[in-house]
Amino acid sequence: MQYQSYIEQPAQQQKLYRKTLIILMIAQIFGGAGLGAGITVGALLARELLGSNSAAGIPVALFTFGSAVAAFLIGRFSQRYGRRLGLASGFIIGGLGGIGIIIAAIETYIPLLFVALFLYGAGMASNLQTRYAGTDLAQVDQKATAASLALVSTTVGAVLGPNLVGPMGTFAASLGIPTLAGPFIMSSCAFLMAGCIIFIFLRPDPLFVANAIRASHTAEEAAHGNAPRKMHHTQKIVLGVVVMVIAQLVMTAIMTMTPIHMGHHGHRLSEVGLVIGLHIGAMYFVSPLTGYMLDRLGRMFMVYMASGTLLVAGVVAALAPAHSLVWMIVALILLGIGWNFGLLAGTAMIVDASEPSKSAKVQGSADVFVALSGAAGGGLSGVLFANTSYQYLSIGGAFLALCLVPLMLLSLKKKPKTM
Repeated sequence: MQYQSYIEQPAQQQKLYRKTLIILMIAQIFGGAGLGAGITVGALLARELLGSNSAAGIPVALFTFGSAVAAFLIGRFSQRYGRRLGLASGFIIGGLGGIGIIIAAIETYIPLLFVALFLYGAGMASNLQTRYAGTDLAQVDQKATAASLALVSTTVGAVLGPNLVGPMGTFAASLGIPTLAGPFIMSSCAFLMAGCIIFIFLRPDPLFVANAIRASHTAEEAAHGNAPRKMHHTQKIVLGVVVMVIAQLVMTAIMTMTPIHMGHHGHRLSEVGLVIGLHIGAMYFVSPLTGYMLDRLGRMFMVYMASGTLLVAGVVAALAPAHSLVWMIVALILLGIGWNFGLLAGTAMIVDASEPSKSAKVQGSADVFVALSGAAGGGLSGVLFANTSYQYLSIGGAFLALCLVPLMLLSLKKKPKTM
């Protein structure tokens, strides 16, 4: 059997588990750079090309909608062909989308811009789904920690990317490319590099090995007459999705309009890059701590932490003096940390409740809703910002985050349904 050595030798399993995490972490350094640079200037590029503040949320809406479609396809592709091909294809398509954005900016061709932003979302989908790949070979009490480690190295690229917005804009201008398209040069290269790393080095595929190990254990238990009943906890999966959706919606809505809000109050592009870079860094840097707390203190506790942190972030963003760089940094760092708590808590719930034979498909489907909530947040935030203010937008996000608490309390009164 192809994976026999991993089935028979726990030490080999752990060795492959560590190797898988290292590969994913290296790929995520590049994936984070691709993600961070694009998010920083996407809204500004749309406003410049379309000439309207209400259109500033379109890029986030498009590449998060593209991420939703890609998440669905990557999940099913991974279930059949493995994590290696699923994740690599998403990163590579995202890189090609970035190239399309550059061309669209040069030619001021809006239809191409929209299509390219949609494709760019595939890189975002792979960037997020690596956290599931990290859990494939983890022990039961390591699942949340494994997901967090797969995310944490995104911090390096995510912080570096936005802070290279200025230099990349200057570099682009020297080539005759619009300044705001410059960061997408780096995004494209970073996504393509992440895809190549996973395609070349993620062997053997962790999902296939994990499935082989589980199949062997199930066969052994069946032979002794005590095979476990396979349980698929639908309610827990839905609850995990709801937690991630609310965290994503709140974070995306506030984050998307922050560069526009700062621009209106005289902040330089380098300052915008600093704020967004620290925000995205906070989204990932606390991942090991979040994973540790999830495995030690439980899923529900971290959901309450997510709700409280996002609530405070929204209030601070609303009340912060518009000219204060420090307070904008505080608000966006809290926003990133709250998102991290919510994303990993929801992820852990879904991993706990998913039947292994369906795990990749279920995880991909869950991320569809996460991405769609991001698209909604990005699209509606521009409209709300244009018709109300950044303050109203932030307070609305804070209120939505608070809704997590009654939802969790209500769920405790219901008995989980299984399939």
